[in-house]
Amino acid sequence: MSSAPNTPAEYWDKYKPHRGDEPQRAPAAEHFDWTGLPGSGPGEEILGTPKSALDLGPAEGENAAYLARHGVEVVAVDFSPVQTERARSFWADTPGLEFVHAEACAFLDEDVRLWDAIYSTWGAVWFTDPDMLFPRIARRLAPGGIFAFSHREPIVGQYGAQRMGGKWLEGRETDLTVLRWQHTPEQWTDLLKRHGFTDVSAEVIPAPDGALGTLLVTAQAV
Repeated sequence: MSSAPNTPAEYWDKYKPHRGDEPQRAPAAEHFDWTGLPGSGPGEEILGTPKSALDLGPAEGENAAYLARHGVEVVAVDFSPVQTERARSFWADTPGLEFVHAEACAFLDEDVRLWDAIYSTWGAVWFTDPDMLFPRIARRLAPGGIFAFSHREPIVGQYGAQRMGGKWLEGRETDLTVLRWQHTPEQWTDLLKRHGFTDVSAEVIPAPDGALGTLLVTAQAV
């Protein structure tokens, strides 16, 4: 039986874990997915026509691989060493794609490249304090570059930093906390404008089955 994680990074090590002797297979990466629901919502056109892109929190890396297959130079940064190594193994033969093990803010502090697009699909933007992350993203976007992210539609009243629950976390409030930041479209718009972004758009893409949908946010660097 797997031991319980003791740090947030170890928690993400256990996301979609390899089970038993079942072979690990790379996702198809046949389209760019913001929602996690096949055929639901827009695709890569949200990012414009970037030559370079930074993926924050790629997990299995299918969106990063899709972009790389279509000629974009992509660097994908993940907090979990396990996720990073798995993604590298999945997409080792994909040109123009690099997976880096790092925390998002630390990477943006240390890597001085400018990107045409920075994005996160249910990834690091959802799990990082926006007042820490957004200024760093603004500094690393090329003029006119696109910042886009998605996360689950928030439950009414559950806004700001919210403690995650579920397996590995229940009853462990004193020794392990994993937070996610979620806001209404209006709240995200205000946050992005406050950090210098323009042309902000935020909308909820409904789920086909009536469950919580996906909040998709886009903004542009000055």
